[in-house]
Amino acid sequence: MSTVPVSVTVNGEPRTHEVEPRVLLVHYLRDVLRLTGTHVGCDTSNCGACTVILDGAAVKSCTVLAVQARGCEITTIEGLAAPGEPFSAVQQGFHQEHGLQCGYCTPGMIMACTALLSENPDPTEHEIRHALEGNLCRCTGYQMIVNSVRWAAEHPDGVVPESSDAVSSAPSMQGAGS
Repeated sequence: MSTVPVSVTVNGEPRTHEVEPRVLLVHYLRDVLRLTGTHVGCDTSNCGACTVILDGAAVKSCTVLAVQARGCEITTIEGLAAPGEPFSAVQQGFHQEHGLQCGYCTPGMIMACTALLSENPDPTEHEIRHALEGNLCRCTGYQMIVNSVRWAAEHPDGVVPESSDAVSSAPSMQGAGS
């Protein structure tokens, strides 16, 4: 089969490859660029595990051909924080608020939330839930994910505030056996 050139910018780096015209963006990212943080969940655009940011918008990369992304800026989960760098605000929010369980949907959730906060830095709970409608999680009831986005909105720098009363707020062990 013939190939066509695809030039995109992925996580800030220009990339050019020859690909078959039928290659989906998710497979280009995973198989050609080896960016495996973008997951293939359903391959039918139902679950959102493959969500990436394409020119500022959250998209399911299983619904976009690589050739359709020509000239676009793409951000994957790997582009939010390089190894050894601090987490992004959304990643830190998921960590702080326990917004993940098995983790399979997490990259797609984080990318959808990142796109939301880029567009709306102080979303309501309804707006958060609406932004996540295309992303499914089989493990949670979504409240922890919503809490994670709220945390990120309240801490856009991703820095965890130091608690000055951490010792005094710790549960007491007295009375358990005395």
